[in-house]
Amino acid sequence: MIARLSGNLAEVAADHLVIDVNGVGYLAYASARTLSAIGPVGGNVLLLTEMQVREDAITLFGFGSSGERDWFRLLTGVQGVGGRVALAILSVLDPNELTRAIASGDKAMIARANGVGPKLAQRIAMELRDKVGGVALGPGATPPPAGSASADAVSALANLGFRPAEASAAVAAASDELGPDASLDALVRLALRKAAR
Repeated sequence: MIARLSGNLAEVAADHLVIDVNGVGYLAYASARTLSAIGPVGGNVLLLTEMQVREDAITLFGFGSSGERDWFRLLTGVQGVGGRVALAILSVLDPNELTRAIASGDKAMIARANGVGPKLAQRIAMELRDKVGGVALGPGATPPPAGSASADAVSALANLGFRPAEASAAVAAASDELGPDASLDALVRLALRKAAR
C-alpha cells in the first residue's frame, strides 16, 4: 500500500499528476482542488495517497490534505461511487462543505459534481449521514461542551430517535434563536419544532 509520495512534480494534467520519486514516475488521479494547489511543475511536493487494487487495474489517487483523503475513503464506501466520482465530488465541495451538505441532507449540493445524479446524491447523503460525526455547524465548529444545555438537548433528541446530525442541526438552530443562556427545556422544545419542519 502506498500511503504518500514525496518527490518532484513532473506533470500536471486535467485529472491527474505525475510525481517523480527517485527516477520513478507515479501517476495519481486527483481532485481539481488538489491539482490547483499542488504547486509548480518541477517543485518538490508531498502527496497523500490512496491505492485501489482491482482485477484489471491498480490506481493511485492523490490528496493535498488528510481531510480530503478521509472523505474519499467514506465516499468510495458508498455503492455506486468509484474513485473518479469521489474526486468529482471533492472537486466541487471541500471537506467542510461536504460535511454540511451531508449533515443537512442537501442532495442538490452533492449533485453539483459531474457524474452524480439525484439518486446517487440521495444515496450518498443517506448512507454517510451517521458517519460524519453528527455536528456540522460550519467551518471549525465544535460539538457543544459536555454538560451544557445544548449537549443535553442533543442527547435528549437522540434518545427520542433522531439521528445525531438531525439532533445537532435542530439544537444549533434553536440555540441560535434563543441565545446562549437558553434553558434545556426551551432548547428541547424549540429543537423538536425545528426538527419536525
